[in-house]
Amino acid sequence: MRPTVFYSYIVFLIVLSSCAFKTPDPSVQDKMHIFLDSLINEMTVEEKAGQLTLYTSGWTITGPQLREDYIDELKAGRAGNLFNAHTVDYSMKLQKMAVEETRLGIPLLFGLDVIHGYKTTFPIPLAEASTWDMDIIEKTARLSAKEAASAGVNWTFNPMVDIARDPRWGRIAEGAGEDTYLGSLIGAAKVRGHQGEDLADPTTILACVKHFAAYGAAQAGRDYHTVDMSDRVLRETYLPPYKAALDAGAATLMTSFNELDGVPASGSYYLMTEILRKEWGFDGFVVTDYTSINEMVPHGVVADEKEAVALAFNAGVEMDMQGGIYSKYIPELIREGKISEKVLDAYVKRVLTMKYKLGLFDDPYRYLNAQREQETFFSQELMDHALLSAKESIVLLKNEKVGDSPLLPLSKSTRSIALIGPLADNQKDMLGTWHVAGDETKVITLLQGMKEIAPGVTLHHARGAGFTGDDRPGFREAIQAARKSDVVVMALGENFGQSGEAASRSELGLPGAQQALLEEIQALGKPIVVLVMAGRPLTLEWMHDHVPAIVNTWHLGTQAGRAIAQVLFGDHNPAGKLTITFPRNVGQIPIFYSMKNTGRPFDTQNKYTSRYLDVSNEPLYPFGHGLSYTTFDYADLHLATNELSEGASLPVSVTVTNTGPYEGREIVQLYITDKVGSVTRPVKELKGFKKINLKPGESAKVEFTITTDDLAFYTRDMSYQAEPGTFKVMVGPSSSKGLEAEFELKVNGI
Repeated sequence: MRPTVFYSYIVFLIVLSSCAFKTPDPSVQDKMHIFLDSLINEMTVEEKAGQLTLYTSGWTITGPQLREDYIDELKAGRAGNLFNAHTVDYSMKLQKMAVEETRLGIPLLFGLDVIHGYKTTFPIPLAEASTWDMDIIEKTARLSAKEAASAGVNWTFNPMVDIARDPRWGRIAEGAGEDTYLGSLIGAAKVRGHQGEDLADPTTILACVKHFAAYGAAQAGRDYHTVDMSDRVLRETYLPPYKAALDAGAATLMTSFNELDGVPASGSYYLMTEILRKEWGFDGFVVTDYTSINEMVPHGVVADEKEAVALAFNAGVEMDMQGGIYSKYIPELIREGKISEKVLDAYVKRVLTMKYKLGLFDDPYRYLNAQREQETFFSQELMDHALLSAKESIVLLKNEKVGDSPLLPLSKSTRSIALIGPLADNQKDMLGTWHVAGDETKVITLLQGMKEIAPGVTLHHARGAGFTGDDRPGFREAIQAARKSDVVVMALGENFGQSGEAASRSELGLPGAQQALLEEIQALGKPIVVLVMAGRPLTLEWMHDHVPAIVNTWHLGTQAGRAIAQVLFGDHNPAGKLTITFPRNVGQIPIFYSMKNTGRPFDTQNKYTSRYLDVSNEPLYPFGHGLSYTTFDYADLHLATNELSEGASLPVSVTVTNTGPYEGREIVQLYITDKVGSVTRPVKELKGFKKINLKPGESAKVEFTITTDDLAFYTRDMSYQAEPGTFKVMVGPSSSKGLEAEFELKVNGI
């Protein structure tokens, strides 16, 4: 231990002993506060600003390399945190530098975008949301944390809980889709998974909820763009998932790039202090997104970076990611009296508190164990769960009969199959966006998976087309493969870089020459299964009209090919349901199931209603849609009473029967419509769901409970409450169909 660090501990023990004289047995919390306060008292303003500074590490062709100027900042105590530094060997060098070569020896936090896995890559978040399975989602986060923590990471910038209703926005891939209720449950599950029960456990990592706030509503679906909405919409639709994730215990929160109500989020006192601190009582720390304080200058809300620092600091933002301007300007602003050193101390303490809770002051190297790292990477536990989560994420969009039976599942006795497309034998793109340290060499491709699952089938493989341009030299080989095969399986969609951050698209068809390839293959008259692999909803109307079977597989990660092959050949019956609406074309966007009605609702017989001249109002595939190889019948929707009193509950039940030939899982969904409100209400809202498993011929009574909390909203005066009136309940397989019943809510006898 360095002398300066030792001195800090001596100060701590002296202060603790004086406290112990007054309070014989100080609590763990008391000890933490005493230690941190004593440490902060020893720090210079420059060192305090350093604890609020987060810099990125770097990776070169020859391996990890930290910039020389960052090394200088770190050794001077002006950089207390790093991200994009991982692996035990590299992080150990950096942690030793912080602990052994700085004046106070304060350990570093190591952050990384562990979005859907570290080395072992799980399905992209939008895909895994399609499981509607909180146990699977929480376990994915738990195992991702375990693997990342074994490589020295102790902080992840996840979960992203932005509600997103515009698939042009590439970052839709990182979230849970369009629904507030479901998104809230998923955000909370991920926090529980990442943080576990005790942050001192070196297999857990800090969660960071992002992007606060409403980033998913960027205008025109363009990344980093403006967001403009009413406070009612903000609070009712966009804020609840952040609140749910924080209520689950999330330690940190990230600001968003967008402005809201004319102020960039990183400078919004309304968001960071009034809502986050005063209303919600959040006691963790806030970190900006990458250089977003600096970016308030081009936003036009501040004249220069120094003014930007003052705005962000006084808004309530603790940590500056990558901008380097907290470290540069905080001391100067303190001297000028434009920011408070007392507030600075509070900010520093919030950051140090997380380091303390992780156990880094007790053992700065607790996350740096080379043996644990090697034992954890690609462990059987991770690989098994990667396969399970991938299978459960797959959504069967369409499955029409070819001859006497549905085309899927394919028979393993099929003589020959043409496997065509740029994603047919592709490892890297199966990983999807934000795959950080994902190892593409470990990925099971679709071709490999099909050979494994159906070794007796002759496979004719051809790439056919690429992801960009209109080059067609591969068409001939693909057509030849299709002609000599009984069935064609086409693996089409996006590469990993065509969705995610900075990957907005104005058109959502198949990129490159893939659509032309599909049309030429379809013209051969062969039975076709299209596997759509993408990070967002694509516009598939032509495909839907001309192809008998369509499976949305998303980007599924390390076990993608094995999972898809098991579904194709019936070893696994798909059960995924969409959490995002698929539009017919881009002109329908934004389109989502919980839109509001108008004064002139759609009427096919009346031009002067809310409609298009050239396309239906209805989506191609609605929220909640997803087929199975079996069929389910819904009957006997029953409400225990047709009146609900304030504070009471209303039991609801429905009988679901497996009427098909396969065992299968069904996600039974409950929606509520408030028929009349003091302000207009959505046409329906998801308020419950149950995932059940049924054997052929088996029935189950599925039960829900409705309470007045499920009926509350922001009323005309912006109070949050339920209003008396008539409500409709719908229970079914998707947001577009189901059994319906009505009840009355009585409030104060009315």
